[in-house]
Amino acid sequence: MQELHVEHGAPLAPLTTFRLGGPATRLVTATTDDEVVAAVREADEAGSPLLIIGGGSNLVIGDKGFDGTALRIATRGVAVDGTSLELAAGENWSDAVARTVEAGLAGVECLAGIPGSAGATPIQNVGAYGQDVSETLTEVVAYDRRTGETVTLANEECGFSYRHSRFKQHPDRYVVLRVRFALEDADGLSAPLKYDQTARALGVGTGDRVPLAVARKTVLALRAGKGMVLDAEDHDTWSAGSFFTNPVLSEAEHADLVRRVHDRLGPDVAPPAFPDGDGRVKTSAAWLIDRAGFTKGYGSGPARISTKHTLALTNRGRATTEDLLALAREVRDGVHDAFGVTLVNEPVTVGVSL
Repeated sequence: MQELHVEHGAPLAPLTTFRLGGPATRLVTATTDDEVVAAVREADEAGSPLLIIGGGSNLVIGDKGFDGTALRIATRGVAVDGTSLELAAGENWSDAVARTVEAGLAGVECLAGIPGSAGATPIQNVGAYGQDVSETLTEVVAYDRRTGETVTLANEECGFSYRHSRFKQHPDRYVVLRVRFALEDADGLSAPLKYDQTARALGVGTGDRVPLAVARKTVLALRAGKGMVLDAEDHDTWSAGSFFTNPVLSEAEHADLVRRVHDRLGPDVAPPAFPDGDGRVKTSAAWLIDRAGFTKGYGSGPARISTKHTLALTNRGRATTEDLLALAREVRDGVHDAFGVTLVNEPVTVGVSL
């Protein structure tokens, strides 16, 4: 193994989609699984705090930076064997989705355009437009910092739920090295469409299949319309995508929300509601934000709500992390005051908290 590539006092902002955050004491770039493991072991043995960076699309790093070792995972590798797919953790996720479509494999085509690395997808159980990675992911190969061994975890061992997993629950234990998927050969067609907006855009019904390339192109267009496809010239994409997760409420909490909505907006208005099992109801964070008065483009400072989507908080080019957090707190507190629902941030915060 070659000597690890180490930089001292390296800026981290360019490694994040927010383009925010101070420097790291040490930045290590690893291009192989062995280098990733070696860097993690070195940091752990030295007692150095460790920050894992993939595509940087889900990170909010404090203005003071990170006092420890930041490990940038830049591993590469795509292997397709029949309907099986294996990706190195450092592979660009959106590019990997394009590869599956080109190979005629269905199952992740509606996850096109999501920024970040393949290794991050199981951590958040990344999902959009009716698909979650947990539906097709079979195994995660990871380094277990507790045991000092590389382990392979089957899907059922990953503890997947809405935007959550075993890896997110224990952020200091596992470092993802590889992800494996079982996709479908449907003669060039997509998986059955589950998301109403996608089906409407395609002029078909939910449950229908369409050509893979058409499904991917349609999802990319829908995402771009919301500022959710990275574009260096578009400050609406200087974000982490959806900043808040959709709230999942108990029956009592949902009843209270409905009452508050009626009091505030009138008896004929009802919040979005989607059954989530065990009597729970999922509602829309974007709807709550908008109805609480935080509309597209809200804000007068360098951090504002996207002009294309109320769920995205953005850096207009001169923002600091504190600017962003001030806006996030204003939105969170405003939604709670209006509707009694506490929004939870989706991005991981480093050296700061909401």
